[in-house]
Amino acid sequence: MRIVSICPSNTEILYYLGLHEHVVGLDDHSDWPPEWQHLPRVGPDLSIDMERVVALQPDLVVASLSVPGMEKNVEALRERGIPHIVLNPSRIGEIAADIRLVGEATGFHKQAEQLAASFDERIESIRQQTAAFSRRPKLYWEWWPNPIYTPGRENWLTDVSEIAGAVNVFADFPVANVKATREMVQERDPDHICVVWCGIELRRIKPETITSRPEWSDMTAIRQGQVHLLEEGLYCRPSPRILDGLEQLVKLIHT
Repeated sequence: MRIVSICPSNTEILYYLGLHEHVVGLDDHSDWPPEWQHLPRVGPDLSIDMERVVALQPDLVVASLSVPGMEKNVEALRERGIPHIVLNPSRIGEIAADIRLVGEATGFHKQAEQLAASFDERIESIRQQTAAFSRRPKLYWEWWPNPIYTPGRENWLTDVSEIAGAVNVFADFPVANVKATREMVQERDPDHICVVWCGIELRRIKPETITSRPEWSDMTAIRQGQVHLLEEGLYCRPSPRILDGLEQLVKLIHT
């Protein structure tokens, strides 16, 4: 089977399932795993070059709707009659379901069931660990700085916060993504600021971009120096790697 992945989180799921000999192409933003960086590219995940996809003669394209704007990729696949599946998780529990879906589509049923079960067990183990913490710090996640976008209730980062023994300060918004203002963040006065700008390399983000915002000078997180620049690949992608980010977060906010 020849498989093309057009979203980084899908690429990571395929890797964890052991489909090394079957993946023949990736989107430009799939920067993990290192072993697959030599594979042909088919364009940015929001603007896939379907001619390049067709040229790779895939038996299956693993598409996604996890980022607004990816709809046009799915429409293009349908128009061309290219075999595909679409992953669209919003909560952390749906990642295991997507693993099983990919396993079913690729014939890797056993591997998918084992990976999904391991994923769920690891979540439960972390949840039991953090249940012992009496304090639940308030977290503000920043997807994007201008305009500000942050996860709402229907988002895996709200689940990540809860499992880590914390609270997402925008969990009261019943949506996946919230377009917020600096004043809205200030009113919620988070204990920690978690910066995970989507698609931006960590080395390009400067702490002063956050700490110098005048509206936030009196916020608890700023005063106590709890501004964390985090690797977005461990938090913004609904794949098994998100649990590495979750474990990192637990250490960060509880030690």
